[in-house]
Amino acid sequence: MNTAAAMVFPVGANAFTRALSMEDVRERAPAVFAASPHARMSGRYTFIQTERVLSGLMQAGFVAVDARQARSRAGNGVHGRHLIRLRRRVETVEIDGTVPEVLFLNSHDGSSAYQLRVGLFRFVCTNGLIVSTEMFPAIRVAHRKDVVDEAIAGAIQLSSRFDALGAVVERMRQRQLEEREQLALAQRAVALRFGEGWDVGVPASALLLPRRPQDTGADLWHTFNRLQENMLRGGLSRRSPSGRLVRTRPIQSIKEDVRLNSGLWDAAVSMVA
Repeated sequence: MNTAAAMVFPVGANAFTRALSMEDVRERAPAVFAASPHARMSGRYTFIQTERVLSGLMQAGFVAVDARQARSRAGNGVHGRHLIRLRRRVETVEIDGTVPEVLFLNSHDGSSAYQLRVGLFRFVCTNGLIVSTEMFPAIRVAHRKDVVDEAIAGAIQLSSRFDALGAVVERMRQRQLEEREQLALAQRAVALRFGEGWDVGVPASALLLPRRPQDTGADLWHTFNRLQENMLRGGLSRRSPSGRLVRTRPIQSIKEDVRLNSGLWDAAVSMVA
């Protein structure tokens, strides 16, 4: 019997979300349990099963609360990029309706190194925010050695900065935006999502509309959260090049999720720098 696979995260890991068991993780992201790398990888590639790293993080006091994966660029879902969101078993940092997280990314097809990043989960909209690497640098580990101990140390290092993340959010809450500033930030979000230099058919003001009463407010924090959800969740009406009324699609790609979240975070935080 695989004892690591039999381990279960405690369901009381936090007050809001049931932690995932290993079987939950397997169902959502089977690449975590890949037994070998993709056949295209060279002999220099050191394969370490993601499950081993995850088990080490569990033993170090982290719990998994979400897991998902992308289709491999080599066409095999067993080896594709996968992302696990982790929280400390006992969290002492409270950040305005959010909980800080460590994001663990990996793949077994050469599309991603082991990577640890800082994130936030906002309960009111169940959105996973991702903090940019400019403010909280990611920890990357190449597939060249046994990375378990290094990954655990990296997760502990990142979580030790959760207090600093809370201070950033507080500055964003205190920063009130004029209407023109909100619109300027929304225009940056549109450019991030759709690219610049062409008519995407989505007015920037549409990304500023709240989806629930808790999201109203002219402060930077609430403005940022409205933009983030509207940008990633999709569902906004737009005109196609042919003039047909369509709706924007939600972002499903892990790579795009990380890129858009990080870019919008940078744009927002630049307004309190």
